[in-house]
Amino acid sequence: MSNPRILEYPKALCNQVKRIVLEAGQATLPYYDMVETLHVTTKADGSPVTEADKIAEAIIEKGLLELVPSVPMIGEEAVSEGRIPDLTNTDYFWLVDPVDGTKGFASGDYTVNVALIHKGEPVMGIIYAPVHGDLYTGCGPGEAMRYRESTGTEKEIRVRDIPREGFTIVTNRTSDPHGKIEKFLERFTVNKTLRLGSSLKLCLIAAGKADLYPRFGQISEWDIAAGDAILRSAGGSIIDLDGNTLTYGHADKKFISPEFIASAGKIEPAVLLDTATS
Repeated sequence: MSNPRILEYPKALCNQVKRIVLEAGQATLPYYDMVETLHVTTKADGSPVTEADKIAEAIIEKGLLELVPSVPMIGEEAVSEGRIPDLTNTDYFWLVDPVDGTKGFASGDYTVNVALIHKGEPVMGIIYAPVHGDLYTGCGPGEAMRYRESTGTEKEIRVRDIPREGFTIVTNRTSDPHGKIEKFLERFTVNKTLRLGSSLKLCLIAAGKADLYPRFGQISEWDIAAGDAILRSAGGSIIDLDGNTLTYGHADKKFISPEFIASAGKIEPAVLLDTATS
């Protein structure tokens, strides 16, 4: 399948996709305002869904189709409805999570995520937190940015060196019933732990505000692809427990990602893996 020339210009394409993501995110805000009466249903896989998810994905799907008609989209809600395009004859596809963090919708800790995948690798990511007014993007090495609506300013972001006082860890809001994360962290000096319920965990590492995110347990590809692209652009990395970078588009695995460790890239993978598997 041929692809339009705009795919050869990632920064220009990223700017176009940002507008789509901003529109989708803005469309979720009325539902945030009425969160106490927001109707939440449960999909077949047990995950929650709201009208905000559906409306945001519809806006994204329409916008991406108009922008690059030849590139198919894998969307969380579309997949739940059985609409899964054939990726056989294209090197590119979009991976979309219209509302990541539905369970934490009431706190405003949710994001709109769009990633562009090329031959299994995340080459572009856009993450928008509508309530916080933060937009993160990444479209290649050294091309990670954060835009703040409150100031109207955009600046480059980079991962940081590990602080002398120890690591800042980002984890899920849920507990660690099997103690796997606790065991993983035993060999590190931990200064602070931040608990977030969305892809902002990866953005914090990319922005130099955190250092490690160990993810043990099931997670879908659309939950992390955009954050993976942004983190890579900012100099960080995500590896699975075999030391491999993550790849995307695994319909045969129902788009389920392997367990992984996201880091600022300042720690040798062997150290992370020895810790993870010890």
